[in-house]
Amino acid sequence: MLLEGKTIIVTGGNSGIGEAIVLAAAAEGANVVVDYVAHPAATTSVIDQVTAAGGHAIGVDADVSRLGDLYRMIVAAVNTYGSLDVMVNNAGVETRTSILETTEEQYEHVLDVNLKSAFFGTQFAAQQFMKQGTPGLVINISSVHEDWPMPGNIAYCVSKGGTRMLARTAGVELGRHGVRVVNVAPGAVATPINAATIDDPATLKELDAGIPLNRLAHSSEIADVVVFLASGKSSYMTATTVFVDGGIMQGSVGL
Repeated sequence: MLLEGKTIIVTGGNSGIGEAIVLAAAAEGANVVVDYVAHPAATTSVIDQVTAAGGHAIGVDADVSRLGDLYRMIVAAVNTYGSLDVMVNNAGVETRTSILETTEEQYEHVLDVNLKSAFFGTQFAAQQFMKQGTPGLVINISSVHEDWPMPGNIAYCVSKGGTRMLARTAGVELGRHGVRVVNVAPGAVATPINAATIDDPATLKELDAGIPLNRLAHSSEIADVVVFLASGKSSYMTATTVFVDGGIMQGSVGL
C-alpha cells in the first residue's frame, strides 16, 4: 500500500473533498485523523467506513480557526499513532459576496478558516516533523482561484491567493529541514459547496461547456492526487501548486 503506516491529518475531513481524502488515504494504509467542527454523525459515518474496510481513523472536534484547537489536533494524532507524516489543510468556507457586499465578519471568517488555519497548521506540523527528526509534508487544498479571479466571491479568492504564497514561501523556508509544502488546486468539483450550481441544469451545462473535459471532477479524483503526493513518489516537489481542474483555467467560464 502506498501510505502504509503513515499518519495523516485531514482538516474538514467529514464531507466533500476532505471525506474523499480520508477514505482514499485509509484505503492505502494510512492512519487518519479526521478533523471536524460540525456534523459529528457524518464523522462517525466516515470512521465507520474506514474501520469496516480494515483501516484506522479517529475523529477530533477542532475548530481550525483557533490555534489551540489546531495544536490539540496534532497532539491527538501523535498521542494516538506515535508520529505525524502528512498534514492536509483542507477545511474551507466561502461567502459568494463581492467587494462591495462583504462584511468584516464574513471576511474574517473566510480568512480565518481558509488561510489562518493553513498558515498555522503548516507551522505546527513543521514543528512536529522537526521534533521527530523526520521528513514531512504539508498539503494545502487550495483552488484554481489562487490564481484565477472569481467575481462575486472575493474573500475566498483572497484566501486562496494567500495560500498560493504560503506554499511557495513556506516551502522555501522549510526545505532545508526536510519539510515540503505543496498546494492541490481543484477546479469545479461535485461537492456540497457547489450544490447550487449542480442543482441548476442551465448553470451546470454552461459550466461543463467551459471545461475541456466537459464535466465536474469527482472528489475521489482530487483525493487520488493527494495520495500520490503523500506516497513519497513526489519527493522532489515543494513550494508549488498542482492544478487538478480538467483544463478549466484555459477556458473562459468562471466558477
